[in-house]
Amino acid sequence: MSDRLLWIKNPLAILVPEGVDARGGLLIADGKIIAHIASGQSPQGEYDVFDASRHVVIPGLINTHHHFYQTLTRAHPDAINKELFPWLQALYPLWTRLTPNALELATQAALVELMMSGVTCASDHHYVYPDGLDDAMDIQAEVARKLGVRMVLNRGSMNMSVKDGGLPPDNIVQDADTILADCERVISKYHCSDEGAMLQVALAPCSPFSVTKQLMKDTAVLAKKCGCALHTHLAETEDENSFCLETMGCRPLDYLEETGWLTDKTWLAHGIYFNDDEIKRLGRAGTGVSHCPTSNMVLASGHCRTRELEAAGVKVGLGVDGSASSDSSNLMEGVRHALMINRLTYDATISHMDAFRWATQGSAQCLGRHDLGALDVGKQADIAMFTLDDLRFSGAHDPLAALVLCGAHTADRVMVAGKWTVEDANPVGVDLAKLRADHGQASKAFQ
Repeated sequence: MSDRLLWIKNPLAILVPEGVDARGGLLIADGKIIAHIASGQSPQGEYDVFDASRHVVIPGLINTHHHFYQTLTRAHPDAINKELFPWLQALYPLWTRLTPNALELATQAALVELMMSGVTCASDHHYVYPDGLDDAMDIQAEVARKLGVRMVLNRGSMNMSVKDGGLPPDNIVQDADTILADCERVISKYHCSDEGAMLQVALAPCSPFSVTKQLMKDTAVLAKKCGCALHTHLAETEDENSFCLETMGCRPLDYLEETGWLTDKTWLAHGIYFNDDEIKRLGRAGTGVSHCPTSNMVLASGHCRTRELEAAGVKVGLGVDGSASSDSSNLMEGVRHALMINRLTYDATISHMDAFRWATQGSAQCLGRHDLGALDVGKQADIAMFTLDDLRFSGAHDPLAALVLCGAHTADRVMVAGKWTVEDANPVGVDLAKLRADHGQASKAFQ
């Protein structure tokens, strides 16, 4: 693509705000959307053209919760057919084998799989730090830079192991001083709060059963000082509720508030087991929830109360969660799963547009990104484009609904900041066969 204007011309269908006529497409310049083109109209001046007449055009999907390293332990025989706590206990010992090279390959595999599913911005919650993996955030930042995808680096942490009454083994946690010092280093090196930022940092202690209360408090103070967001797992299972009541004498949300986390700079993974009063408190605080339907179904965790959360003012985004619990890094697949499980939870009035909203606008709000999540004029040119050429779409009459109901999973084109990162359903500059071979070889260390 040249440096001139780009007209994404005459899409088959396009997901834009209600009342906006963009049937003629979008005009892109300097990494932003600068105009909607109405039906039958053409932009003025000189421009390059991409014929989108075969494409359904949507905002780039935004993944708000993941664990990239877990691509190395998908469908592991020690962990299948288990719920969260026994699933974690089976896999924690294996994850102590994570090396810098394995994390690099896992990050590349996850980001490529996400991009191929239409993702333009991904948040990864990395909290596993065995010996020798001190530069985990640097590894992930470099992979994201090479691929040209936006990323939120979650400097995760665990400092409460089995000997302290926590869940993880002793050789996978760090001490609080080491954690906080590296948090400051990573923020200083990578966090950008500018519009159009490619890299941002969030501070992300893992969970109530793997982190001390003091570390939660200290992390909240540091995040406020540095202007960073906060992220953690919360209210994922009934086991977590029981753990918090038995060890802390309170429910998970009370614990969150005690430690200074109940703010509009926090977004939480899962958020299944909140009661009515807690949902109201979350809404008043402006806190976000990453809905992870695929993982919740695989681990039989439960149903996120998306309708009540949104009604209370809670920001609801979408996440694929760890590739060892969802066994996939495909957010377009997650959009379909979100529609299905929410119809089962509520009724058929949950629509494909709700699922799209969670994966785009809602996810952007969770991450505090006002420049992403919609094909609005002035927003970043982060775009996913799908064709309906496959047999699964034959006979489909509503192109946008067809992406969800008929099971789209691979984007034909993806653009981040005005640059193509996926062309003809292939990631730009990536040898997929080599990545598959190298990642598969690395995974053998976890057998």
